[in-house]
Amino acid sequence: MKKFEVKEGSDTEVVKELFKEYSQIKGAESCFVSFDKELADLEAFYRGGALLVGYEENAPVACIAIKKLNDTVCEAKRLFIKPENRGKGYARIMLNTMLDKAKALGFKEVTFTTKPSVMQIGYGLYKRMGFEEYGEDNGIVSMRMANL
Repeated sequence: MKKFEVKEGSDTEVVKELFKEYSQIKGAESCFVSFDKELADLEAFYRGGALLVGYEENAPVACIAIKKLNDTVCEAKRLFIKPENRGKGYARIMLNTMLDKAKALGFKEVTFTTKPSVMQIGYGLYKRMGFEEYGEDNGIVSMRMANL
């Protein structure tokens, strides 16, 4: 079993590379509205939240971000596992680390959107982990976990 650990992403260049690779996934284009603005200043975009990077044997292979919406609600964004590193349970580790971090930051609820037609495996994992759907618009599903 390879060593996998999650660190807060202080190296924004590493985070940008993972985000850019994620943005190339076929069908995910609609998830990247105002992406240039986000990439231009990751620290400002995610102020009050966090950037988390998953490392396998010290190589960055996964990411997830927490965006502050208000004092009690945050949005999870950009969960991505490099294709060659999928199927190892890293998405669940990233999500659990994100939930722990969101709780530590004082958030009571995490929301996010996903596109089940493109991200079927992730969608199934979210449901198994207890995230609930609260809306759907044009194939994009809004989910949340309250009472962190």
